[in-house]
Amino acid sequence: MQVSALSFGASSLGGVFHQIDEGRAVDAVLAAVEGGMNLIDVSPYYGHYRAERVLGIALRQLPRQSYILSTKVGRYGQDGVNTWDYSAKRAQESVGESMERLGVEYIDLIHVHDIEFQAARPGGLQLVADETLPALAELKERGLVGHVGITDLQIANLRWVIDHTPAGMVETVLNFCHYCLCDDALADHLDYFESRGIGLINASPLSMGLLSERGVPDWHPAPKPLVEACQRAAGYCRQQGYPIEKLAMQFAVSNPRIPTTLFSSANPDNVRRNLQFVSEPVDWELVEKVRQVIGQQQRVTWANT
Repeated sequence: MQVSALSFGASSLGGVFHQIDEGRAVDAVLAAVEGGMNLIDVSPYYGHYRAERVLGIALRQLPRQSYILSTKVGRYGQDGVNTWDYSAKRAQESVGESMERLGVEYIDLIHVHDIEFQAARPGGLQLVADETLPALAELKERGLVGHVGITDLQIANLRWVIDHTPAGMVETVLNFCHYCLCDDALADHLDYFESRGIGLINASPLSMGLLSERGVPDWHPAPKPLVEACQRAAGYCRQQGYPIEKLAMQFAVSNPRIPTTLFSSANPDNVRRNLQFVSEPVDWELVEKVRQVIGQQQRVTWANT
C-alpha cells in the first residue's frame, strides 16, 4: 500500500471527544481525500458503531479507488459499555458487519484492535496469534480484506504477537501516542519493524489532546505531571506565536521512516489546517525548546482505557 504521509482517523466521527455535526463530519472526510489523504482508519468501537456509520455516508460519495480503508475487530461497545471479543467467529462476523455499515465490498486493511485488552483475558495474547489473526488471514484468502495487522498502545505487545506468529501474518502495526513531541519511543523500534517488512502507522500526533490548546478531556489517562508539562509547553508555543498543534503535527510526520501518521477531526476546517501545517517546514529549534519544557515527563506513558 502506498499511503499519504498524513492520514485520516475517523474516531472523531463517533463523537468520541465531543458532540459532532454529522454533516460537517462527512465534509471532513471529503476534505481529507480532496487534500490528498488516501488512508482512512476507523473501528466499530469508535462511538460504538457510529463512526463507521457516519464514515459510510461519506464513502458512498467517493470513488472506491480514491481511498484505502482500514477498520478493526476485537473491541466493541453498546449503550456506553465497552466490550471485547477476539474470537475467530466474532472477528469474521465483525468484518461483514463493518462492510455493511461502511457500504463497501472489501476492506483494504483489517486490524486486531487494542490487543492489550486480550492480554488480560483467557488465552492472553496467544489467542490473538492462534485464533484472531488466522481468522482474518482466511478472509484475506477469500478476497474480503487486503492486509492484516494489529494495534496497541503498548509496543511490547505488538512485538510479542509478531514474534509468536508466522512471518508475514502481521503485515502492519498501528501504534499511538509514541511518536509525538512528548514521547518518541516508537523510534527505538523502527529497526525491528523494518527488519520484518511490517508497515507502520503512527497515530495521535497530539497525544489524545495533550499537545493542544484545548487540553485533554476529563477521561484522558495521562498522569497529572505529564498533563501539566504539556500545558506548559502549549503556553510556551503560544508565547512564540506558533500553535503547539502546528508543531506537533509537523514533528509527527517528520520522520521518513514512519510512512504515515493518523489524526482525527470531525471538522473540515481542521483537516485543511493540518494539511497546511504539514506542508510547511518544521521549526527544529522550537521543537528542542518545547521538549526541554516537557523535561522529565518525556516518554511518560499510561495504561490504555
